[in-house]
Amino acid sequence: MSEAQESQCSQRRKSVDALQLGPRKRPSATDPLVHYGRHFGRTIHALCNFQALLTNGILRMGELAEIPEENFTAEERREHRIFQELLKSVAGLEERLMQGGDDEVDAVAELFTKGASGARGDDTKSLKGSVLDWITPKGQSLVPPLARNVKIDRGFHHERTGALLCPAGLDWSNAETKTKLRNGEIIVTGDQWPLFLYTDYHYDPEDPWNGLLRSALLSQAYKHVFTSPSSVDKEPKATRSGNARIHGMTRVTLPSIAYIATQVRFSLTSSPVFSRTDTVTDSERFYNSILEVFEDPDEKQEVDDLVVWWNRQIFPSYSSAQRPLVKNSALARIREKRARMKEPGSVPDGSSGSM
Repeated sequence: MSEAQESQCSQRRKSVDALQLGPRKRPSATDPLVHYGRHFGRTIHALCNFQALLTNGILRMGELAEIPEENFTAEERREHRIFQELLKSVAGLEERLMQGGDDEVDAVAELFTKGASGARGDDTKSLKGSVLDWITPKGQSLVPPLARNVKIDRGFHHERTGALLCPAGLDWSNAETKTKLRNGEIIVTGDQWPLFLYTDYHYDPEDPWNGLLRSALLSQAYKHVFTSPSSVDKEPKATRSGNARIHGMTRVTLPSIAYIATQVRFSLTSSPVFSRTDTVTDSERFYNSILEVFEDPDEKQEVDDLVVWWNRQIFPSYSSAQRPLVKNSALARIREKRARMKEPGSVPDGSSGSM
């Protein structure tokens, strides 16, 4: 074996963890920042401007470091939190940015953008056909049928996709409403949330949180993107090679829920190309409107409950971790005993406490 071959084998051995089930795909030579960018776009923020995020973040850590936090706007504080999430996701990134010049910042921003955009494009393409399988009633077919690769007949043009995209609070079964949605007399903005976000596609105006962001369609799309397409109709524990596994993801993130909702919404529309500035789909406003509710302190209890629900759907180990121990079980008794032994002045079992 040549010296070059030995070096290559040595590098390959170092990159593989023998105690973890490795990915099926061959390792890629793509820059690691592209890899991080893909996951960041899906789970932290899908539509951010990385160039501005990095530049403003570096300023906050340098020239603006002495300015009190309260002097910044809520949006600036939110942006900086996202920047800090980015730094935490990549070892050595902070040092690289602070020591590098403008060219380095530009290069890093370009790699992150490539990753986030690539992931978004891959998911858009993948969900375009799959969503038709999920919205077709079992044992039936869509009438008229919809093409998997052409979207022109979707949106309000089709009965099924129109019903799912109909804004909560409007009645799709009303002929006048349906006509106005189809001909554009009723303009649907991104902050008018569609019925497909709700369990059984039912909206309760008296309790708008009831079933919100808990639809089977969203759950199927989330599994498709994060735990692999084959996991949609199977138990999550059987799918360990998807994006969640690759990135060590064991919990849902709130932005990932907003991301999937945005992707599903776009897949149901008739728009052919995803664009953050598209005023027809208004995807950016839709995505941000969901994040705004997630970040509203007044909605914390409902949001916390939502996160628990999602973790139980996607990560089965989470639900078991949340259950209280069964009283008098062996595990419960072990923990009780250990707790007693840690109490001040406790005497170890089997000892009288005297010499």
